[in-house]
Amino acid sequence: MRRLILYSRSYCHLCDDMRLALLALSPTVAQWLEVVDVDHDPAALALYDELVPVLIGQDDRAEPRMLCHYFLNEAVVREFMADAT
Repeated sequence: MRRLILYSRSYCHLCDDMRLALLALSPTVAQWLEVVDVDHDPAALALYDELVPVLIGQDDRAEPRMLCHYFLNEAVVREFMADAT
């Protein structure tokens, strides 16, 4: 199973921008996307505090990997999604 995990925070305009850009990218994204507020998750905060927004691609077959941070890298996300089909 593939997932996209967006680590963000509530008052971050870059986080909002990345979430909206992801949802506009493909209807499939909405099914895969999980949004995690780093300010409510101590482990995520320790990893991604100053990097948010951070987009992680997770696949059952491989280790999770950072796809992009601060700004959406559409090409990398499309590649990750294409590998699932």
